[in-house]
Amino acid sequence: MRFPRNAKIFRGQLDAAPFAGFFFVLLILFLLNFRMALTPGVAINLPQVSSDLPGVANAILLVAIDANGQFYYENQSISEDRLLERLQTAVQSSSEPLTLVIQSDARAKVDFTTRLLSVAPRLGIERAHFFIAPASRLPQAPAPPEKQK
Repeated sequence: MRFPRNAKIFRGQLDAAPFAGFFFVLLILFLLNFRMALTPGVAINLPQVSSDLPGVANAILLVAIDANGQFYYENQSISEDRLLERLQTAVQSSSEPLTLVIQSDARAKVDFTTRLLSVAPRLGIERAHFFIAPASRLPQAPAPPEKQK
């Protein structure tokens, strides 16, 4: 038994309008998707320093402080009392000396950072460093004029 074929091979020109429409719809969706994607975590704007600072060689304890003075340890919001307990247990369980690295928002009050720094030696933390933005973000200051002899 033979079936009649109704399908014919397309031999004309392709219409560009549907492809262009589909392309622009995809473009709009991708642009909106990138704009609406939220970055997880808390935004902390680090202060910027133009000098080169040394890194840390040994293990670190990383504490972040946002602009409102909220402390963050191990990617979790934590109260100050609980933070001190967690730092104490981390120091006791470590066999090597630890360094406290503080990521403090540039708009945060200095009081939050100084309280943490003043307690660190009593917890057994020998060194503390501030985490700052890289110097490459800063504009270069002009060189001072040279003195005439």
